[in-house]
Amino acid sequence: MRSATDKSVKLNRQLDKLLIEAMKKDLLVKIGWGREQDEKPREGEIGAITHLPNKSKVLLLGNLGECAGAVNRGGIFTLQGSASSMAGAFQESGKIIVERDVGSRAGYRMRGGAMIIQGSAGTEAAASMSGGIIIVRGHAGDRLGADMKGGLAIILGSTGTEPGLNMTGGKLVIAGSCPPPGDGVSMRSINKKEIEECEIHLNALGLTISDDALVLESSKPNKGIENLGLNSSIVENFENISLIPDNNEKVPAYKSIDPYTLILPRNLESEGALLPLPWLVECQSASKWKGDNANKQPALVLEKPRNIDFVILNEQNIVNSTNIIKDCAGIVVDLKKFPSMNDAELEAIIVSLASRMSASSLILLRNDVNRVEELFRLVVELDLDGAVVDAAIPGGGRVSATLPLIGLAAKSWNFKNSKRSIMIEVDKIPDIEDMLIVIASGCDAIVGPISQQEIENDFEDKNIKLRQWMAELGIDGLEKIGRKNLRANNYETAAISGLRLIGYNRPLPMWLNK
Repeated sequence: MRSATDKSVKLNRQLDKLLIEAMKKDLLVKIGWGREQDEKPREGEIGAITHLPNKSKVLLLGNLGECAGAVNRGGIFTLQGSASSMAGAFQESGKIIVERDVGSRAGYRMRGGAMIIQGSAGTEAAASMSGGIIIVRGHAGDRLGADMKGGLAIILGSTGTEPGLNMTGGKLVIAGSCPPPGDGVSMRSINKKEIEECEIHLNALGLTISDDALVLESSKPNKGIENLGLNSSIVENFENISLIPDNNEKVPAYKSIDPYTLILPRNLESEGALLPLPWLVECQSASKWKGDNANKQPALVLEKPRNIDFVILNEQNIVNSTNIIKDCAGIVVDLKKFPSMNDAELEAIIVSLASRMSASSLILLRNDVNRVEELFRLVVELDLDGAVVDAAIPGGGRVSATLPLIGLAAKSWNFKNSKRSIMIEVDKIPDIEDMLIVIASGCDAIVGPISQQEIENDFEDKNIKLRQWMAELGIDGLEKIGRKNLRANNYETAAISGLRLIGYNRPLPMWLNK
């Protein structure tokens, strides 16, 4: 992580320790004051005061950056100051009170609980909200309640353009001026029952709502662009690529072979992750694996990680992520399964996660190959440890076509010289040839599923076969394999992969002219 995030990580780690004792005694944790109650406000921390547990209470003085109070799980957080974008994002339950203004997308993807903003809110407040209540005492910016699916947002001031854009559920109540909403959204006067419902929440704050307030709600529900159901797949794996030795000698039987792969960290405090097979096994959990080989092979899991496993994180499991990432080898943040975020917002989410991990854990990002250039840019600019490139794309991908795309992006962003790892993800159980092709193409490992039967035997067989293949190729370490060991089995694969055609000792003529 970058040095600019250190104070944010430090704040969250200190808070987590304080909360343990405070919750036992039902006490409030105060941040931003010295021992003599002199003011020492916080300024600019990102991803701060996130994942608050149920019944926790925090009061903070200062102005926070992105994702303040995000992923609240039932705590009460009062911010005597302002917050930047995505304050209260992904809130599950609890209450957040911000005494000044907030930036864009306040309460983004909020699922429950309450958020009270004493000042004004930026653009897209309550965007993609599916439950809970948001109260804004001041004004709200453009696209209030965009893509809203449920819950209630009460704006006591005015709102900007396009309120309720693409909303399919929930309700917006606006006491100030409101421009006409877009198609599929109806606007009408508030009724007596709705006034009573609103005042249940407002009276406790000393507020009321007038009977000339407007109500916006969906009149034409639609599926929304994110639910169109585009399926990503792989139509061809590595079956049209062959492995060949680059010399005439096999590795002698008396010489040792090192088949291990080390995933190196950016953090010098970490020893990295050691893979007996160059394969990060994707599964629900590896906690019940038995056997010497199975106990040494890392996996990419959704739950119950061992200390050698990586955890894949998405929007669905981020709420409970702090319970599962404490002692894992690393995390893979799945950008395909998170909503769109800018760099600062993504960094804030990562900071909130890093605060709950071991300092030696690795952090990688995952996205599909069509977005590999942007994926690698984010890894470099956020100073993370590596990337997982998913070969599956809408319409069907060919894994051989990913090789030049990954290679060019890695060169562009200087991945290898900066010691960042690259893994290619496939959707079938990889064999040893697949693993070696991935290593030879310049990546560090393959990510793929496993059969849940005979796991230990499968690992043992693959370990033996890996050594056999390495001996056949004439290499005693995986770092010695390269593109020189790869051949395309037909012209089409040669053309899309940039590999030499099998039987040729040099590239096709079309490449010699470049």
